[in-house]
Amino acid sequence: MYRWKAYNYKDIKFSFEKLGYEVEEVYQDLLNYDVDEEFAEKLRGIIKGDSFEFVFNVNYFPLISNVCQECGILYVCWSCDNPLISMYHKSVFNDVNRIFLFDLTNVEEFKGMGVEHVYHLPLAVNCERLDYLFANSKDEDIYRNDISFVGSLYEKNSYDKMEYTLPDYLRGYFEALMEAQRDLQGVNIVDRMLTPDILMELENYFKLDKSEDSLSDLNLIFSVTTLGFKIAEKQRRRILINLSKNHDVSVYTNSKTDDLLRVKNRGSVDYWREMPLVFKNSKINLNITIPNIKSGVPLRVYDILGSGGFCLTNFQAELPMQFENEKHLVWYYSNEDLYEKAAYYLSHDSERKAIAAAGREYVATQCSYESRLEEIIKKA
Repeated sequence: MYRWKAYNYKDIKFSFEKLGYEVEEVYQDLLNYDVDEEFAEKLRGIIKGDSFEFVFNVNYFPLISNVCQECGILYVCWSCDNPLISMYHKSVFNDVNRIFLFDLTNVEEFKGMGVEHVYHLPLAVNCERLDYLFANSKDEDIYRNDISFVGSLYEKNSYDKMEYTLPDYLRGYFEALMEAQRDLQGVNIVDRMLTPDILMELENYFKLDKSEDSLSDLNLIFSVTTLGFKIAEKQRRRILINLSKNHDVSVYTNSKTDDLLRVKNRGSVDYWREMPLVFKNSKINLNITIPNIKSGVPLRVYDILGSGGFCLTNFQAELPMQFENEKHLVWYYSNEDLYEKAAYYLSHDSERKAIAAAGREYVATQCSYESRLEEIIKKA
């Protein structure tokens, strides 16, 4: 396994070992996801020095895929982010690849490109680890909240840096686009609004850096790395501001919240030790999916449910494929719907607690890492 700072890396490694695998870790900061000859040589040496069934990592690294292709060993990966810009690369056609993505829209896109071994696999949660944490935790009262949100507010986004270099027409167009997308749930209109004429004009103001083997284009890079994060900032700030007008709202973040006058900024929390305690002890946990995730259910939903928390999430197209609304969690279709449901479930304790308990039971039995990895192993 190539180890990097993916949140779910430890749970995946632990689950492989529970399934009886011996796992050898390799770690090195990559200079480039595409080309890093020092790391490539290190990886070749490890692969050739022992007998492995496959090389695995979270997300997708063209460099690792190419080394595996050269060495004739399966390369297996599972995404926790979407879209993976690193996948828009010639190496995605390597026949050793077994690529698992949690966003079905992205799976269909790559199948349409002719990528053979790409599969849909939703994300997971390690309830065993969470149970151990809760059994040994103290001072949980400090994590009690009515409504909480854990995550970035994306105030450090590249759109703000380039906004005033744009001509009035482009800036107005992008502002209108972001305003429209901000209030849409489960639908992404950004790609279709970046028309050829708009992209041609944008080329004068946005520098596209990509490698020789990259398949990415201006539409992909700008919509994901620039507009996607700016839209997320707008969505999250508006929701938190409006909710805080009538309810106690806490946010756990490193982001600046000076404009969120009624929102309590409780600082950042550690993913492993503290975040589950927030989810367990908050009456309502918000999930606000970044628009870059077009149809899939993000890891945060599984984190909340696995902690026994009540999850109120924006609608995503794949939610009904995996969960039952108002039984395992609750989703909203618009900001107004969110505000109404937040008020309702804050005042209906027994319903809220029953949904949280059912969600916890469901992910514990149906969404474990072991069961997901068994699906990977069958296809690998």
